[in-house]
Amino acid sequence: MKVIIIGGGPAGCEAAYRLANEGIQVDLIEKESTTGGHLNNWYQLFPDRKSAQEIGQLLRANLEHPNIRLHLNTEARNLQKTAAGRFSVLLSDQGLLEGDALLLTTGFKLFEAQRKEEYGYGIYNHVITSVELENLFSNHLLQLPEGKNPKRIGFIHCVGSRDEKIGNCHCSKLCCITAVKQAIEVREMLPEAEIFCFYMDMRMFGPGYEEMYREAQEKYNIKFVRGRLSEASETLDKQLVIKVEDTLIGKPLKMTLDLMVLMIGMEASEGSREAVRQLSLNQSPNGFIQSADPHYGTNRSNQKGIFLAGCSTAPMNLTDTLTDARSAACEIAAYLKQISSSK
Repeated sequence: MKVIIIGGGPAGCEAAYRLANEGIQVDLIEKESTTGGHLNNWYQLFPDRKSAQEIGQLLRANLEHPNIRLHLNTEARNLQKTAAGRFSVLLSDQGLLEGDALLLTTGFKLFEAQRKEEYGYGIYNHVITSVELENLFSNHLLQLPEGKNPKRIGFIHCVGSRDEKIGNCHCSKLCCITAVKQAIEVREMLPEAEIFCFYMDMRMFGPGYEEMYREAQEKYNIKFVRGRLSEASETLDKQLVIKVEDTLIGKPLKMTLDLMVLMIGMEASEGSREAVRQLSLNQSPNGFIQSADPHYGTNRSNQKGIFLAGCSTAPMNLTDTLTDARSAACEIAAYLKQISSSK
């Protein structure tokens, strides 16, 4: 029996390894030159500050399993279900794969911060995204373009999430805890800096998250302001000026910053949207692929033999992504056993 997996991020890698251990042949398709997906852009993970590179290396090492065939720099161009109930996938290199089940681990795409023009990303040099900040952490350097250390830094939560104006009403789930983690890391690099987090609601849903949030306030003196940024501008000396309404005290705030970090959210990937179109899958209102059932069928789609894992269905942290991938592998193994016994 053979399974085709589309997407070589953490979910695809983990599911491929678990299926391979069950003696199932796996074709794993990844459009980039390496596996790992967005994990490759991260420096440390929350809440334990584990190295993201360490996790990525483990996932890649698992793909050396003899039952896994990896297709890098390859796109899945045409997805079809055959009359016999199997699946065929035409690749960008004109190769053709066939399998007994299809697993979509097509992940997510990051919100494009330019769409929030009022925040000044791409206009002002001192406005960066949370992903760009992770890259700076990887280089162990946090300086302004002029070569100076920023003295006042603001983190803006929910950029591209919970925003009706741009059509994204869903919560990206990870922005709050990412801001807390990054604020602590900035404090460790720049002990004298003032650091502010501007949030809508602090959603600390995971194990250790609430403790990390408390530690950010009590140990690292991070200041949290409940309010949404309405506008950012720049002075002649390149300082940012932001306008925020503090919704706890009901008053507007005006503040200067040396650096502003936009906590960009998650959207359904183009791969997910294309799979929905080609395979007649159900789509959730937020654009992600809709599972067959929110309680007892999270890894199944509305089409028999097509399975889902990771952020193809909703925003997830890495822990939940890996757990979801293992769950999908169990679902697929049971499905293959069922169809094998019925032949």
